[in-house]
Amino acid sequence: MGAMIPYFTGRVGHGWDQLGTRTSDEDYFALLESMPRRPIDYFHNFYADTALFGARAGMKCGLEFFGVDNVVFASDMPFEPSPGLYARETIQGLESMDLSPDEKDRVYRRNAERLLKL
Repeated sequence: MGAMIPYFTGRVGHGWDQLGTRTSDEDYFALLESMPRRPIDYFHNFYADTALFGARAGMKCGLEFFGVDNVVFASDMPFEPSPGLYARETIQGLESMDLSPDEKDRVYRRNAERLLKL
């Protein structure tokens, strides 16, 4: 679900808005001025996955940040302690959320099909 970006939106958003205003050997202010949007806004274009081992709070935060159209189903299979555990936990987490059948279908299948042009 985007590593730590969704969880640190305020810090990354307002923090990166300050690029070049503090002491640095790099001219980050010029970089910031060359960007048509705020740095945090670019992260909203990323696709995130659900490989959080079923962590519902993390999924909720990531879905809120990226939007249901930029989230794809994933687990860390086959690197789990018992076969299928992470997939089952991830499905349980998604099913416990207030998502419509259409939104679930996008996360489980359609977003990946669109992203991979299948």
